[in-house]
Amino acid sequence: MKGISHTLISYLAAAVFLLAIWWGLALLLELPIVPTPDKVFVRLTDVFARDILEHAAYSLWRIAAGLGLAVCIGYPLGVIMGYFRQADRFLSPVVYLTYPIPKIALLPILMLLAGVGELSKILMIFLIIVFQVVVAVRDAIRTLPEERYYPLYSLGASLGQIFRFVILPASLPKFITAIRVAMATAVSVLFFTETFGTQYGMGYYIMDAWLRVNYLEMYAGILVLSVMGLLLFGIIDCFEHVACLWQRK
Repeated sequence: MKGISHTLISYLAAAVFLLAIWWGLALLLELPIVPTPDKVFVRLTDVFARDILEHAAYSLWRIAAGLGLAVCIGYPLGVIMGYFRQADRFLSPVVYLTYPIPKIALLPILMLLAGVGELSKILMIFLIIVFQVVVAVRDAIRTLPEERYYPLYSLGASLGQIFRFVILPASLPKFITAIRVAMATAVSVLFFTETFGTQYGMGYYIMDAWLRVNYLEMYAGILVLSVMGLLLFGIIDCFEHVACLWQRK
């Protein structure tokens, strides 16, 4: 409980610091394109329930669907590549040849194949996250010395038991780190994809406000998008706190 309170205080202090910088820049520049935070917050309270909440829900759904798909495919694939060396020799070249491709460059292809609707946006999030999950999980398992498995082999442990007691604890920290690193990129790319073929999502809302020269709503959307990112990172940290208890000992 004490650690949680310290974390909240540190985040609050960082928020106050950033708001102070924003306020100072707004007063210094005195431009309509840089309003003061108080005006943005007032506008945010007016439009949040009416407009922004629906757009935020669409964005969160796309991130959750892409993340879920990446975990369901990437984690088992990483385990297979890390535990079975022959599978790694076959699959590693495929991963290494496709991983460096800028995923945003694939957006036109995804839109041609999957349309401009939800599927192409979810697949884009999936492609950003899945490779980092595969590589992180594989590397975490490959760092384990083979001697770690010998006691379980001698006791007749099944593959499921080896996964539960050795592979899963060894791979979880790097797996969570990979998700954390990929999440920031995923949110950024989602903003870009939501400017095409949709009328819902925070990317669409922010760009629409910009085109309407409504800077207060534009900044309100940016604030909500930032809070969404903070919420996602907070969820990941909470999951790590619960799933990796041994790291706190």
